[in-house]
Amino acid sequence: MNRAQALEFLRERKPLYWANENKLPFAQRGRQQLAAAHIAEASAALQRYAPLVERLFPETAPSGGIIESPLREIPAAKELLRTEGKIPNGRLFIKLDSHLPVAGSVKARGGIYEVLHHTERLALSAGNISTGDSLAALADHRDFFSQYSIQVGSTGNLGMSIGIAAAALGYRAVVHMSADAKEWKKALLRSKGVEVMEYTGDYSQAVSQGRSLSAADPKSHFVDDENSADLFLGYSVAGERLAAQLDKAGIAVDADHPLCVYLPCGVGGAPGGIAFGLKHIFGDNVHCFFVEPTECPCATLGLVTGKQSGISVQDIGLSGITEADGLAVGRPSELVCRLMQPLLDGCFTAPDSVLLPALRLLHRSEGIFIEPSSCIAVDAYRRTPISDDNATHILWATGGSLVPQDIRQQYLCSK
Repeated sequence: MNRAQALEFLRERKPLYWANENKLPFAQRGRQQLAAAHIAEASAALQRYAPLVERLFPETAPSGGIIESPLREIPAAKELLRTEGKIPNGRLFIKLDSHLPVAGSVKARGGIYEVLHHTERLALSAGNISTGDSLAALADHRDFFSQYSIQVGSTGNLGMSIGIAAAALGYRAVVHMSADAKEWKKALLRSKGVEVMEYTGDYSQAVSQGRSLSAADPKSHFVDDENSADLFLGYSVAGERLAAQLDKAGIAVDADHPLCVYLPCGVGGAPGGIAFGLKHIFGDNVHCFFVEPTECPCATLGLVTGKQSGISVQDIGLSGITEADGLAVGRPSELVCRLMQPLLDGCFTAPDSVLLPALRLLHRSEGIFIEPSSCIAVDAYRRTPISDDNATHILWATGGSLVPQDIRQQYLCSK
């Protein structure tokens, strides 16, 4: 499908697969703003922060303060999908970032990294710690951090990650939430001591307002999902961690055993960071795909047109409204589009109508509950261009474990 055809499909809300025409062999990608050394620095920092994470969030004790999720093969789901139609060859797994500790979504890894990275810099500059000290002691400095604010604009999950981590350290945590954010997410944040500011507009309005209010306060740090390299690098460590899980499971990834990863995409930070990390581990042997709702395909639109963040879904007549609330972003990240342009294999779009059937299928077959935004990956897997018998396919779950029981039942039982 060429660019003109893809743009027409986007305008008409038709599901599509667009193979990225700008993708280059990994070795020929050229120099980029971020590199493998930056990923390594982020990984080392997360090891350094682990004692503090464990102290703040005792539920991370089993992993020693490392925030990571299981990789699980889902053969029963695969067989059930097979009964519903043709599916690709190879093994099928799910990466359960839906069950990441603390924040219960893909945003936990990157969001908490940025909060802690900012905290370390602030504490060092104030003399609360010295280079080489254990960071666990920062849990005792809530009075100091209470002088400062951390703010973020969010459709929900990034706000959960940033808000919960910032409030636990004693910051004034402020989350600017768009109209599509779920009420239960707002309630959970408020129960953790987070200030939630609500907007009638979409994600872009929440980010813009949050950015402006934070800029007016010299003691405020704004976590910018559209432009933050720290956030992006926090997500990117998922690559080396997934590689270790695959190795432990005896799963090869090479030219004869391709790895295919389906990443639900909103503004692009988390899926872009994950893809960036995976490409630096596996190069051309991993195929990374963004998956978006037909009503809100902002990253696909930015990449197809080449306009990146210079175009929004509203510009082509789409509403941006979707049941996949975590993906309800009208304009993509410039940083992510720029980094993904030579690396991403392609983009899928899918209608909201596929979300709840996939949610119920995974729950029925594997006992896994993930939020609707995560379920869009299932449709991409069904339509993948990779049919190799030796392929490994991974659905990347983005959220779900913190969804209240009554809301789960609504998703599982509604018509």
